[in-house]
Amino acid sequence: MMTSRERILAALDFRETDRVPCDLDAMGSTGISAFAYPELVRALGLPPRKTRIYDTWQMIAVVDRDVLDALECDCICVNGDVSANVLYEPEKWHPYDFNGRLDALVPDPSAFRVLPDGTVEQRATSFSGITRMPPDAYVFSEEHGGQAVDLSGECVKEDLDRLRERLQAEAVTPEQVRQTADYCRRAKEAGGDRAVLFNGVSAMLGYRGGLANFSMLCLTEPEYVHALHTILTDAAVRKAEALIPAVAPHVDIVLLNSDDQGTQCSTILPPEVYRELFTPFYRRLNDRIHALAPQLKTFYHSCGAIYPILEAVIDGGFDILNPVQWTAGGHGAAEWKRAAAGRLVLWGGGVDTQTVLPGGSAAEVERQAAEMVRAFSPGGGYVFTAIHNIMAEIAPEKVIAMYRSARSVPTGRLHGSATVC
Repeated sequence: MMTSRERILAALDFRETDRVPCDLDAMGSTGISAFAYPELVRALGLPPRKTRIYDTWQMIAVVDRDVLDALECDCICVNGDVSANVLYEPEKWHPYDFNGRLDALVPDPSAFRVLPDGTVEQRATSFSGITRMPPDAYVFSEEHGGQAVDLSGECVKEDLDRLRERLQAEAVTPEQVRQTADYCRRAKEAGGDRAVLFNGVSAMLGYRGGLANFSMLCLTEPEYVHALHTILTDAAVRKAEALIPAVAPHVDIVLLNSDDQGTQCSTILPPEVYRELFTPFYRRLNDRIHALAPQLKTFYHSCGAIYPILEAVIDGGFDILNPVQWTAGGHGAAEWKRAAAGRLVLWGGGVDTQTVLPGGSAAEVERQAAEMVRAFSPGGGYVFTAIHNIMAEIAPEKVIAMYRSARSVPTGRLHGSATVC
């Protein structure tokens, strides 16, 4: 029988495994709502605890090791030198109850205040403006999704000289390298025999300044986007050159970007525009990381109907793609598997989080989980998890059924041909 790390590494090398590798909470889009998490803990028969929330924007729970054990999940997460789901570090966590709605622990309770109507407001961060969670909501959001656009004016552009200077001034120090490497080492030891996904070298490419604004810049001022992506990639390569040699002995996978290139029906940008403005920069960063540590695999998160750009993603040098949203865009699981087979590991796609998980029965969730494992796992190159985070309203019985079903599907020669379309 394989260990968890052996199982993940075999899948990443396109070798078949003793059972499908499973993930919950290895990165910010494969987790579970902090509101659903206490019920899952209770249903698994585990001791109650305050729910840790590192991502307080999405309100995603930090999944504890005993939950990973109970669901037989094979990977852990490390966020720089700040957070790892298997390190408990009580000094980093402080009680906050979100106006009586959730018994939780957060890094900084002073970031929140309760408005007269019961809405919880979260102060602006480097990633977003002021966000709010009304009493009947389960996540924080901001007006217009934080992406308002004025079509009567010019597209907003960054001062590239100032951006370059800021990124150069934020270069990783030798002490930060040492701390991050030590943090990864401690997380690996605490995680047992699990694989480690490291989130600490992001290219930061994506829809800076908002989806509409940046999309228009890509179409009307590609030379600006090219210059912007050059600066961002230069900074990411410098960070990789500092960090990767130090953390490589302790991690297996590196998350490089989350840029969400798809809608429910299509890619946001024309595929040829994505290939021109994103692929070469991703290729440069991927090539540098693979040269620094050939054994590491690189991870790319992009939601939506991105089947038309799978070739460009592969050409960008990525090893792994998540969340495998085969439900969007009219291309089924079998098509995604054929397009990726032997070239791109698919991490996700296990259950439709928009329809089947919230609207189906536990038996229907079990059936789809099994179908997806049969469709995606032959020949290796597949890690099972839901298409995106498990939302607040999902009953724990469905979560348990999803993982139980996935683990029960025979692998290797016992697989039938993929019939899902």
